[in-house]
Amino acid sequence: MRIGCCAGIEQNKLLAEIGYDYIELPLAKIMEIPEHEFLALKEDISTWSIKPEVCNVFFPSNLRLTGPDVDLDAVMRYVEIALARASQIGVDTIVFGSAGAKNVPIGFQWAKAWDQLVKMLKKWNDVARKHNIVIAIEPLNRTESNIINTTKEGLEMVKQVDCDNVRLLIDYYHFGIGMEDLNIIHEAAPYLAHVHIARLLGRAYPSDMREDEYEMFFERLYSIGYAGRVSVEGVTKDLETDAAHSLSFLKILSNGAGF
Repeated sequence: MRIGCCAGIEQNKLLAEIGYDYIELPLAKIMEIPEHEFLALKEDISTWSIKPEVCNVFFPSNLRLTGPDVDLDAVMRYVEIALARASQIGVDTIVFGSAGAKNVPIGFQWAKAWDQLVKMLKKWNDVARKHNIVIAIEPLNRTESNIINTTKEGLEMVKQVDCDNVRLLIDYYHFGIGMEDLNIIHEAAPYLAHVHIARLLGRAYPSDMREDEYEMFFERLYSIGYAGRVSVEGVTKDLETDAAHSLSFLKILSNGAGF
């Protein structure tokens, strides 16, 4: 497994010095940059020692994806530009969590919102395929979102979309907060494209086996032959210290020693 960290553009040099394999950048932030600034960023990224192989934060919260006020043309314009920019800086996987954009508005039927997301993901798949990008659906716990809350629901969404460039992400934090059954990981195995991790308490950076049941989680990943990326996505007031501790800890977990 390769270990990365979700962070901003300005943290790239620090994460490289610590020893991370890649950085996971927020795509919505990259989309805020004017074109001339993006071209300069693209040139700068080409000199980085670690690359942004993955992006999270696919959509800004003000771009509606469910409900009566969805502007499909605006969504598709955003997706076309976002995936083109991601591809230009070397990204091959984009995480679709985006609670603010996808949450079902009060009074709107949940089933209709689900259908909206299925239909849009099918359209996004065509754009993703053009750019050789995978869109990884991230289930978010019920305190953050009111749709696609569990691995089971994320898996059902992936199966309904039924497109090669739409896959699944499992986030240890959301998985644990939802008290999900580890056995679902085996069912999800053929569709799993990416993994996030954070400590359950405070969504902090993981650093100690005694904090949570990390070992059981990684044992399941090993049992399905997962050898992809694992990104730390947590909260920290001291990135340099916490990121260094997490990397050392995750290297031990990800090498499968004792599994």
